[in-house]
Amino acid sequence: MSETSPEPTAIEWLTMPDLVERLDEPLGRVRRMISEQYLVGSNRNGVFGVPAQFIVDGHPLSSLRGTIIVLTDAGFTDDEVIDWLFSEDDELGRTPIAALLDGHKSAVRRVARTLA
Repeated sequence: MSETSPEPTAIEWLTMPDLVERLDEPLGRVRRMISEQYLVGSNRNGVFGVPAQFIVDGHPLSSLRGTIIVLTDAGFTDDEVIDWLFSEDDELGRTPIAALLDGHKSAVRRVARTLA
């Protein structure tokens, strides 16, 4: 492997009950957030889950929705969106989710648009 990185790709998964608690919203509202692409999740572990990094201060990361939309418009599945967000990107110098958490949504979306 190349340089050492502090495991930015480790994903903590939140189940629907976890999301209801973490977001302090009823299940129906949480489902709506997912269907309206404020959040994206996966069944890859046998149970539907959303990465915990997508929740900041009890709310979905505000810059996430537009990025999800750009990627799904480019043909990405939900699993591929999550994988891309947690994969190191040379142009960003880190993972896209780390860049979004640091407030660099324009740079992330610029890179995402090149994937279409």
